Amino acid sequence: MSPRRSYDQYCSAARALDAVGDRWTLLIVRELLGGPRRYTDLHADLPGVSTDVLASRLKDMERDGLTTRRRLPPPGAAYVYELTPRGAALLPVLQALGTWGEAELGERRPTDAVRAHWFALPLLRALDGEGLVEVRLDEGRFHLHVGTEEGPVYGDGPAPGEPDALLCLDTDTCTAIGRGELALTEAVRVGRVEVTGEGTLAKALREA
Repeated sequence: MSPRRSYDQYCSAARALDAVGDRWTLLIVRELLGGPRRYTDLHADLPGVSTDVLASRLKDMERDGLTTRRRLPPPGAAYVYELTPRGAALLPVLQALGTWGEAELGERRPTDAVRAHWFALPLLRALDGEGLVEVRLDEGRFHLHVGTEEGPVYGDGPAPGEPDALLCLDTDTCTAIGRGELALTEAVRVGRVEVTGEGTLAKALREA
């Protein structure tokens, strides 16, 4: 485990950056907001991170009370990492960073990796209310737990139950929403997002 570095400044922002300011830390949080993950899954969804750096960051985050590691019961028998309540409390920080960074996205570069679930947080920012939402994109499916206060805020694959709303859209539309160029409600109005379902979230999107 690397020695903890500090700015040695009596300032809450500096103290926060002592814990989460290292490269990759907040992106690991982004991944773990989707629930417990195995090391190999984290490495696969963080293209560009070395195995040594990822292992070091995970140890640092465990030391700083942001994550825990536990062993799954048989037949899984693998170790998974998950956020503590303190780690999960970084969601609004990531959302604020995402809003601030919308203007930095620009056009996707040939070297840019993409995962379907990376659109989860931008769509979560665009949804009000509470409920389970399934999203179908060209790259795959994921689901959102809108308005949840405990547990994962999103997950890969279809919704684990009947969703309150099902959103079908293409990647270009989702990218435009993520860049702040197109509001989700406007995308629904002009037919770029198909909304099905009878939950309050689906009805609110269709009526907006």
